[in-house]
Amino acid sequence: MKKLSILAMTLIALTGMVSADIQAPPGADFTSTRKFSRAVSNILYGIMEIPEGIVRKTDTYGHNAGWSYGAVDGTNRAFRRLGYGFYELLTFTCPTYRGTFKAPYENCGQDGRIEMSPSQGLSEFPPELGFETYFSHARTQTW
Repeated sequence: MKKLSILAMTLIALTGMVSADIQAPPGADFTSTRKFSRAVSNILYGIMEIPEGIVRKTDTYGHNAGWSYGAVDGTNRAFRRLGYGFYELLTFTCPTYRGTFKAPYENCGQDGRIEMSPSQGLSEFPPELGFETYFSHARTQTW
């Protein structure tokens, strides 16, 4: 009887350990490597905010606003990206934003896509111009 109770307690203890926290912590996706790549991306491709700003403002307010307000707003966002890029490049080994490697700018989406109002903050990575897809392949079949 004693062996049976020891075996039962051992099984309960092992199942308790096995069902413990098996998920990654919330900040596991954000590492120093991701911070470094975000910095390089912001430095190299942050200039893409200018044509992106022109397109967004043209769609919202019309052509005149797009080429004036959109160009100025896009330039402002490009300089912000450049500044954040150099800041993150210099500090990519240190968790600077609230003890994590997350992006220090506001309203940053978890997967890098633009999920917020573009006038409120920056996405994690610079915008892409042209045809955007988040799938690695697409195929159509005709019979």
